[in-house]
Amino acid sequence: MSRRPRTVGSTLTGVGVVLSLAFGTLAAGAGYWQVLRAGELASSPDDAAVVAASRRVERGAILDREGRALAWNALDANGEPYRLYASASLSSVVGYASRLWGTAGLERAYDARISGVVGSDQLADMLRKFQASANDPQTIRTGLSLPLQDAAVALLGDRRGAIVMLDPRSGEVLVLASAPSFDASAVADPTTSRVAFEGLQADPALPLLPRATQGRYVPGSAFKVVTALAALGSEAVSVDTTFPEQPAAEIDGLLVSGFRVRDGHHPETGSRALAFGDAVEVSCNIWFARAGLEAGGETLDRTAKALGFGAPIPFDLPTAASQITGGGGGFGGGFEDAVELANAAFGQAETFVTPLQMALVAAAVANGGTLMAPRLVTAVEGRTGGTPIGPEVMGRVADRAVTDAITAAMVRAVEGDLGRRFTKGAAVEGVHVAGKSGTAETGSGTEPHSWFIGFAPADAPTIVIAVVVEGGGHGDVRAPAIAGQLLRAYLGGGS
Repeated sequence: MSRRPRTVGSTLTGVGVVLSLAFGTLAAGAGYWQVLRAGELASSPDDAAVVAASRRVERGAILDREGRALAWNALDANGEPYRLYASASLSSVVGYASRLWGTAGLERAYDARISGVVGSDQLADMLRKFQASANDPQTIRTGLSLPLQDAAVALLGDRRGAIVMLDPRSGEVLVLASAPSFDASAVADPTTSRVAFEGLQADPALPLLPRATQGRYVPGSAFKVVTALAALGSEAVSVDTTFPEQPAAEIDGLLVSGFRVRDGHHPETGSRALAFGDAVEVSCNIWFARAGLEAGGETLDRTAKALGFGAPIPFDLPTAASQITGGGGGFGGGFEDAVELANAAFGQAETFVTPLQMALVAAAVANGGTLMAPRLVTAVEGRTGGTPIGPEVMGRVADRAVTDAITAAMVRAVEGDLGRRFTKGAAVEGVHVAGKSGTAETGSGTEPHSWFIGFAPADAPTIVIAVVVEGGGHGDVRAPAIAGQLLRAYLGGGS
């Protein structure tokens, strides 16, 4: 049976359908990228218009919470703009904008807004190409406090480390400090840029690393707050739970699957089995190892993820992911076995955290179990208008009854007869401070990291702080005293 030959008309119809589909697909793709994703593309630091504008346009100012200038413009000998910065303490957060080296920090995250390629009004952005002045450099308002930022870096001194301070009610970040810092103005100045940046690249202290957001540290006993949220929140333990084996285990070690979990004995507690508040006050590893085992790996993992562990924290700047385990194990929550879980429960094993993450742990407790998303920028303003950036809830971590119990224990850790020995200098006269120190053993033959996380006033918190001092020794040596000085400065009105 012979096939009937196709007519010219039917062939043209088929070709027309194919072409229509092809052009429809192209139109849909173009519409997706030019309309739905236009803002994202236009604001990308790698966008050609953004890169070009960064060289020839005077950038918008960056301001702190009181309107103090953190970054502004100067003109070189050729009349071209470059950036100046208020303080070296801002280098890891405000960053730099350099013709030679590009951008970093807020200068990169908000490059399109600062250079005026993208504004606050999407319609105005679409019509801007028809205007005589196409760029509208935006002013970036932040929650940062320049005096507190300067004080934080000064207190770290020649030690490497990081400090985060934020308002637990709103998530506004007041301090995001890393040490060592560097002179971002020298990186931005065309006459010194190459020498300055190459010197930073060669520095073994890694001043270009933003430690507050991308430095990952063993947390030590500061992590016990996470275990408390998991164990109390799941009702695996209560504030009255004691473990009969704990007093003897402080001397001989707690036997877990053939491995002994060690802890320094607390002579003042004698042979008394400790309840939750006692265990926090004297920072008892044995109690928290047992509490972690009672809660289980899945519960600890679930609580940690609610706090932001396991993925980069949504934030103005890039963040490294914190972890409670390297993962891959079949014991629950990715832990390899009970030994790893027991050690992770007091902040050792494979736990690694950023200082920002630990500030969020304290913030969740301070805010009654509701965790607010951290944010640096509070508003973006230009000649076409402004965009306020308000608070957002990141998640609900625990009930208030749980956070109230943890707060009371953390107050004992700062103000109790025994607790104050581990948090020297953290107390503030006339104000109740809740806190937890940490001694993070790194196993590298160096001094442990010194940690402190906390908040104040304990009964109505307005400020959270996290401090880590690399190689700072035991938790009571450096970090608590730094935290105390900054809390006193903030509560005394030094913002």
